[in-house]
Amino acid sequence: MCIAGRPVAGRLRARAPALTTRVVARLLSDLPVYAELPHEEIAGDIADIVQHNLRLFADVVEHRRPATDAELAQQRDSAAQRAEEGVPLDAILTAYQVGIAMCWQETAQDASPGDLPAVLEIMDRIMVLQQQLTSAVSGAYLEARQILDSQEHGGRHALMAALLTGEALDLFTQRTGLRPAAGYLTMTLALTPHHDEVSQAPGPGAQVAARRKIRRIRSALDRFAGTPALTVLDASGGTVLLPVAAPPPWSGPGGLCELIAEATRAAGVPVTAAAETAEPAGVPAAVARNAEIVELVARTGRPPGLYRLADVLLEYQLSRPSEALHGLARLLRPLEAKPELLQTLETYLEHGLDRRSAAAALHVHPNTVDYRIRRIDRLTGLSPARPADLQHLSAALVARRSVGEAGTARADRSFGRT
Repeated sequence: MCIAGRPVAGRLRARAPALTTRVVARLLSDLPVYAELPHEEIAGDIADIVQHNLRLFADVVEHRRPATDAELAQQRDSAAQRAEEGVPLDAILTAYQVGIAMCWQETAQDASPGDLPAVLEIMDRIMVLQQQLTSAVSGAYLEARQILDSQEHGGRHALMAALLTGEALDLFTQRTGLRPAAGYLTMTLALTPHHDEVSQAPGPGAQVAARRKIRRIRSALDRFAGTPALTVLDASGGTVLLPVAAPPPWSGPGGLCELIAEATRAAGVPVTAAAETAEPAGVPAAVARNAEIVELVARTGRPPGLYRLADVLLEYQLSRPSEALHGLARLLRPLEAKPELLQTLETYLEHGLDRRSAAAALHVHPNTVDYRIRRIDRLTGLSPARPADLQHLSAALVARRSVGEAGTARADRSFGRT
């Protein structure tokens, strides 16, 4: 079909990028809920679905047929995602109507009286497509909301609660009909804020960004497990239980390290995680250990990633309350008034006693590192150059982080000093 002597479909495809920009700008100006969405979502998912609709309309006009179910799959997926993020259905349908109206204006703006038959047929195609889009989007949105609020969803949360609280699982099964798996991969996740959460806080946009982050994390977990994961997640992280028949591999293809890497890519934020496989009765203790490991990782300044107890054995053991812990922390008391010495010691140990790399990290000359290490030796009587002292210094740093400044003060009093 042609208008003003030019094929409508070809013209729409050529102008799709520019028209997409105009449609998105109109959505932001006319619909407050879209203006509050994260920029990443506007420039990504929203712009993609607008351009997809424009190209779909070009195909419908060119081939003079309704859209197929396959061609509406992306719109259904988008509607389900918006449902999970809490975007109102009326705003979504209004956005589609705005896009269709602007598409029609672009198509018919150069029409003349001689183009009336083509204009009428294109209008008919638009009305059919709009009906199809409304049906597909509404159906997918309502289905997603129903799943979120369904009895099955509630049952998963009930099972999660029973596992975390150590409820008698045979009684739980009798009461609910839900049977726990033979084993669970327990995970504690710590998530940093996405830049859209920060840039749009406070407000609905930050909340949508947080829900989007959580949804992407859950999707990665579900794909890994092959079944919906049991999760209690918020913007800062939470607890995950994945049913497993046997402990999954830690590294390599299909391993847990790969899962955390995928979750990091999907969410767009660093993810710190601790994991342990347990039988149902052991889930509460495993979750508690995971939470402590994640806290230790954060406290000791380790990078994001996946950890297990074996990775933090020293820190874990030194975090147990004891007089020895306070005594170790007290070893670094002479450095309390010299923060540059403490920082140098930590950096020097983190870089494997390499003075040049430590100096680069500290932005000082290597000779300055040497000088500060000698001062540490004079003040504490301990030097990283001596193997026995190195062990004490490493343990003392961990102990100091564990007990904090107040703890070192108590250590001084327990040893008869003030």
